[in-house]
Amino acid sequence: MAQQTPYEKSGKKETTTYNDAISYYKSLAKAYPQSKLLTYGSTDFGKPLHLLVLSRDKVFEPAAIRKSNKRILLINNGIHPGEPEGIDASMMLARDLLKANKLPKDVVICIIPIYNIDGSFNRTGTSRANQNGPVAYGFRGNSKSLDLNRDFIKTDSKNSAAFQLIFNTWQPEIFVDTHTSNGADYQYVMTLIPTQKDKLNHILSGYLTKTLVPDLYKEMDKRGYPMIPYVNSIGETPETGITGFIESPRYSTGYTTLHNTIGFMPETHMLKSYDLRVDATYKLLQTYIDIVERDAKVIGENKHKADEFVAIQKEFPLEWTLNKNESDSIPFKGFEAGKKPSEISGINRLYYNRTKPFTKKIKEWNKFEPSVSVQKPIAYIIPKAWDKVIALLKLNNVKVEQLKTDAKLKVESYYIGDFKTGTRPYEGHYLHSAVKVNPVEQTLQYYAGDWVVYVNQFTNRYIVETLEPQATDSFFNWNFFDSILDMKEHYSAYVFEDTAAELLKKNPALKAKLDEKKSVDSAFAKSASAQLEFVYKNSDYYEKTHNRYPISRLIANTKLDLK
Repeated sequence: MAQQTPYEKSGKKETTTYNDAISYYKSLAKAYPQSKLLTYGSTDFGKPLHLLVLSRDKVFEPAAIRKSNKRILLINNGIHPGEPEGIDASMMLARDLLKANKLPKDVVICIIPIYNIDGSFNRTGTSRANQNGPVAYGFRGNSKSLDLNRDFIKTDSKNSAAFQLIFNTWQPEIFVDTHTSNGADYQYVMTLIPTQKDKLNHILSGYLTKTLVPDLYKEMDKRGYPMIPYVNSIGETPETGITGFIESPRYSTGYTTLHNTIGFMPETHMLKSYDLRVDATYKLLQTYIDIVERDAKVIGENKHKADEFVAIQKEFPLEWTLNKNESDSIPFKGFEAGKKPSEISGINRLYYNRTKPFTKKIKEWNKFEPSVSVQKPIAYIIPKAWDKVIALLKLNNVKVEQLKTDAKLKVESYYIGDFKTGTRPYEGHYLHSAVKVNPVEQTLQYYAGDWVVYVNQFTNRYIVETLEPQATDSFFNWNFFDSILDMKEHYSAYVFEDTAAELLKKNPALKAKLDEKKSVDSAFAKSASAQLEFVYKNSDYYEKTHNRYPISRLIANTKLDLK
């Protein structure tokens, strides 16, 4: 008889610990040759990430699996260890599939038992104040106090690097990241966030919206767990309407979108009992397996077509905006909301009356449109000093090449014209946004060993959306290049006064430019320091690298001498 999980032994009231989960999976792998427990990299907690692979044919090499035209489904659990339903559901599901010898023929199932190992050790029963069980659970942040579901681009944690190694080694077609919600009260146990349909490649989006999502809803309804889109209310209660969730690449399913993988974030409802939440997650994971097995051929074809399309795609959206003028009407099973005096403050507070369930139509806004787009260059050129950028590109299967010799190249450079920066740190960064760039054609000196990244790859979305500074989760916005925003040289005003006077005598055009600025800007006309700074910044004394984004764009199809 296959072993019980800690969750089952506790009467479905407790979630497993990390040590018990890994011990359990080791026992499964030892007992069943159709399973194998692998390790990848390390985490900030000093332990590797584990990956359980379930393969009916006992093939555990990703390249061989892809060659045999099988699909790969990757399930990630415990990115927020206080939301552990997927941890316990996956343990039972793996056992049941192996015990019954019911592994799918055309799908290899990969399970990360617990992603945020660090947080799983920080175990209490109070950190999620609104959640109904289990008895104890892990903490959202990892040992660096990072929310790992904000770390898929910046990669501040070793956990993220290890996950990306797993993801880019196995290259799954479908990805599921299990979660628990916060927010309103309603009748559903399970809500669902698919990859946002408008930002997903159109080939994949067609299958997602017309087949995969509708069939997930139908099957879960049959299995006793009707679903609703994640309840992202525009007002205080869901009756005001809900909006789709635009997951930028900092999030797991936003990251997987960059690689043409269809991603899902199922969110069980925090107020439902833990056993129901685990059971709903178990049944949803089984439903994914059934549908991916059924549609294995078309899912593989769609992924191949999407990769081919992205390799030749010319224009790439970098930011998205919700269209507030277009909405759909969807049925919603909720509870009547009301107000009553707070026992704490005496002031009216919101409550939901579970004795008064309702079903009514509510509005859903879920159409997103590009607000910033860019034409891809032929290639990006990256000076070798920016080694973290290169390491992340390589980790994400981006082909990078190096200049063999020193060369002067005509490129398009960006000067950072304007941007906003958060006033408080967010996940360890003062995040930039609303970046404006001024493109300038220049001939710049590059050196042997500098990197060239051609934008003709199936990883083009990862390339463009990390290297273009205007993109929501670009490396620039995550502060990779903040050193370029400081001037390294300046002047002593009393000395440069004489130099500036000579410059104006010798350069009538510069003097005319200064006079024009004074005529239209009264504050400028009254400021001696501002006028001196103006002359300095319009002279050869001003450093050319200040505010110049260090990654340039090769626009002309120039033949390069590459290693």
